[in-house]
Formats: sequence, structure tokens, C-alpha cells
Amino acid sequence: MNRKVFFGKVFFRCCGLAICLSLAAAGCRGHQYGHVLKDNQEDMVGSHTAGAETFNPLIQEAVARLLSNQGQTMQQVSMSPNVAPPGPQRICFVGVENKSAEEIGDFKEQIYQEIDTQILQCGSYQAVSRRFVDAGLRETRLRPDSLFVPENMRTFSGVMEQMGQPFDFLLYATITSGTTQNNDSYQRDYLLTLEMVNIHNGQYSKDSAKVRKGYHHSKLGAIKNYSPF
Repeated sequence: MNRKVFFGKVFFRCCGLAICLSLAAAGCRGHQYGHVLKDNQEDMVGSHTAGAETFNPLIQEAVARLLSNQGQTMQQVSMSPNVAPPGPQRICFVGVENKSAEEIGDFKEQIYQEIDTQILQCGSYQAVSRRFVDAGLRETRLRPDSLFVPENMRTFSGVMEQMGQPFDFLLYATITSGTTQNNDSYQRDYLLTLEMVNIHNGQYSKDSAKVRKGYHHSKLGAIKNYSPF
């Protein structure tokens, strides 16, 4: 066989194989794959919006600080003469309001559940079930953010007592953000604020936690805007 013909056939066959492999690879690109993260693995960092790596630290810090400060106040009261040690206080957590620049989607419900769970796990407080809270809001036709009006608070508290769910504190969470732009890069500061009021004496407490996050069109953007030195 002529050498040119032989090598020509080999060349075209190789080209055909390369084209088939390319088409097969292109077809695989449409598939979705997933894997389960271990507890010691870090959360994925969102490229466009906040995610688990932002909200989880916010929740842990804000709840811990609020309950710790409130616990110190309760301890000071219990140390006063002629005052009986208080029993477990009940917290009615009424909702999470998003006032940030981003839509947080399903994270809103998860933030609620995470905060509610941390209240229960601290051991010093009891939480009113979300189902009773929702039922009380429907019964009174009040929005969560309107419960801090004294008259509305008394109405809501009365309905909850009728359902056998009295509480001592009203808790409300708000997510806000602030954005700093630098050409194609920008920094967004996320703030989770927890507001709690004692319905018996009107004492108000508030704590918050902040996470700063940079967004860039390339990995070099982080080096350019945030010097590693």
C-alpha cells in the first residue's frame, strides 16, 4: 500500500475518533453531579450571592451573643435579695425579615430553623413551636414586624396564652446588607440583627453579627482589592 494513502487513512481515522470524543464530552456537560460533604469540609463559597458560608457564621455568632447577654442580665436579677431564681424563659421567635440587596430564597426558612434550634440547644430557654406562632399570627391577623407595638403585643400574647403557649420574650430577626463598589469588584457586608423584648417589663435587647464578602470577575480581583500582605 502506498505510504501516503496509509498515513492518510490513519490521519482521517484519528480525526474521526477525536471528533467523536469531543461530541461525547460535550454531551456529558449537560449532566448534573453531586457529592455529600463531610462535617470537616468547608461550605462552598457563593460566586454571586451569600450562601451557607455567610449565613451559618452569622447565626451562630448573633444567637450566642444575644442569649449570653440576656443570661447575664437574668443572673444579676437572680442574685438580688428576696428574688426567687427564675425558671426557664420562653422565647417566641416570630420571623426573619430580609432587607438585604439579595433574594435569599430557601435560606430564609433555614435561617429561622437554625436560630430556633440554637435557642433550644442552649438549655437556658424554651422556644414556642413555629406552628403555634403561625396560628397565633393568623388568629390576630398581625404581621410579625407589627408585634413590637405594645397594643399588638398584648393582643398576640393573649391569643398565645389561650392556646396554652405563653411566652416571656418576643424575638425578631432582620438581614441587611451594605455594598461598596470598586469598578468590576464589590464588597458586600451582611448583617444579621436579633431584637428581643421582654413582654413583662418592656426591656429591650439587641445583638448582631457581620460577615464581609468580596465579589470579583476573576481570582486576581481578590489580590488587587485585598492585599495579602
